[in-house]
Amino acid sequence: MDSVNLLLLLLMFCTFMQSIPCLSIKQLQQSIILPLRAMKISSYSIPKPPNKVAFHHNVSLTVSLSVGSPPQQVTMVLDTGSELSWLHCKKTPSTPSTFNPLISSSYSAIPCLSTICRTKTRDFTLPVSCDPNKLCHATLSYADASSVEGNLAAETFHIDNSNLPGMVFGCMDAGSSSSPDEDSKTTGLIGMNRGALSFASQMGYPKFSYCISGRDSNGVLLFGEANLPWLRPRKYTPLVQMSTPLPYFDRVAYTVQLEGIKVAGTVLNLPKSVFVPDHTGAGQTMVDSGTQFTFLLGPAYTALKNEYMKQTKGILRNLNDPNFVFQGTMDLCYLVESTRTNLPPLPAVTLMFRGVEMSVTGEKLLHKLVGVTRGSNQVYCFTFGNSDLLGIEASIIGHHHQQNFWMEFDLANSRVGLAEVSCELASKKLGLGL
Repeated sequence: MDSVNLLLLLLMFCTFMQSIPCLSIKQLQQSIILPLRAMKISSYSIPKPPNKVAFHHNVSLTVSLSVGSPPQQVTMVLDTGSELSWLHCKKTPSTPSTFNPLISSSYSAIPCLSTICRTKTRDFTLPVSCDPNKLCHATLSYADASSVEGNLAAETFHIDNSNLPGMVFGCMDAGSSSSPDEDSKTTGLIGMNRGALSFASQMGYPKFSYCISGRDSNGVLLFGEANLPWLRPRKYTPLVQMSTPLPYFDRVAYTVQLEGIKVAGTVLNLPKSVFVPDHTGAGQTMVDSGTQFTFLLGPAYTALKNEYMKQTKGILRNLNDPNFVFQGTMDLCYLVESTRTNLPPLPAVTLMFRGVEMSVTGEKLLHKLVGVTRGSNQVYCFTFGNSDLLGIEASIIGHHHQQNFWMEFDLANSRVGLAEVSCELASKKLGLGL
């Protein structure tokens, strides 16, 4: 792709644009910038390969693109935990949540004998096969036992004035859904892990980054180098490399080494072995934009929960309802007076990675459950959950705890970088009004 033709896409995040000097095109001609926004979707919109989490009515990050010739507008979930990008395809007059390949002159279905069809990816829960038309057929299944299936295809994706021809994706035209109303809000998913078929790999950029505003979960997605003079230097943690294939280790995920957890100044008394993958590959820690909250393996979660309860005693009132578990995994919940406008000061939780720390503070620690009350109290739940209750053997760092960090995924150097930043301010400096 000719980088000279890449332009900055100036879009609004909310309801008005503010008058702010923008960076010049020359400064940003090596990059593409797109807005992110939050949207509630069901688990049907997030695939679940091994070690992948999905939820009903999960808040996910979405990007808007156009696909095909002539272009059709689509909304896709940004997922660093998945490889294959895909769209809901219907060979009928298009609706806002579907892509119609029949009216696109650049659409090309991939034959089942193609090398691409034989590319191995953990996203396929069943081996790819030939359909009656000898086209490459794939199936993805989900956490709630629903599924989508369809053909692999190549198509032109459009980002601003740049065209990306021949991008491989899944054109999914069949499946079962538990929440069709929620599914209608998105057209598909954009896979951003390190696999050969991911959108990031196919674009060919050595790195990409995003920043999510803590105020409204909107933000900015940047493909390319973030040479921004006002951005703090990133601190990096290396990706965990596994030379030998293991059954429960996702080799194309953004796996980082979690070395410890502390609550306020107290480091949890946990052996290093708790954070290291075992001989089967189970136990890795992945950075995942497709998951909302953060989930830790049982021993780590239990230690964190107990220490947090200890440090919040006298500050917050426990719900104390053993039958109430938010989203099936988050069993530490509190009662907060409905008349209260702000949460009390809370002890920070710091995730200690090799070479860098991520501190979760303030309102990011508790999630208010909409419509859930106990008398005159609102219910808030701790935003860390137990991955054992999900039936997976991995820890996952969700996008809720990535708010107000500049998150950089450096594919060329196999590392993840982060820097604390006001994503609202960052967006304004990029010419995007909040």
